Amino acid sequence: MIPIVQGVAVALFAVGALLALYRLLRGPTILDRMIASDVLLTTLMLAVGADMVINGHTRTIPVVLALAATAIFATIAVARYVSKQDASDSSARIAANAIGTSTASAARGEGSDDD
Repeated sequence: MIPIVQGVAVALFAVGALLALYRLLRGPTILDRMIASDVLLTTLMLAVGADMVINGHTRTIPVVLALAATAIFATIAVARYVSKQDASDSSARIAANAIGTSTASAARGEGSDDD
């Protein structure tokens, strides 16, 4: 029974890791890649945890902790990077809208004192 469960677990972890790797390589955005890397690291942590349960040892707990720390710090770094990009993009959009509004008003003749 245990070899069957072990084989099913390995197959499911492999499929999950391959799908996450596909999304990691294909993108299309940095957020898609970040979610895929989180899924890949989580799958790896689960596989190591399953190995600990099946073989009855706790030698690889530091490996699981290192993987978890890597996932957390990578997620925080990407979130900070994306939030800075969003802030600069929104500032640029606000500036473009202000320039576009004043240009459109001038083209229509609004706001002139010639009347």
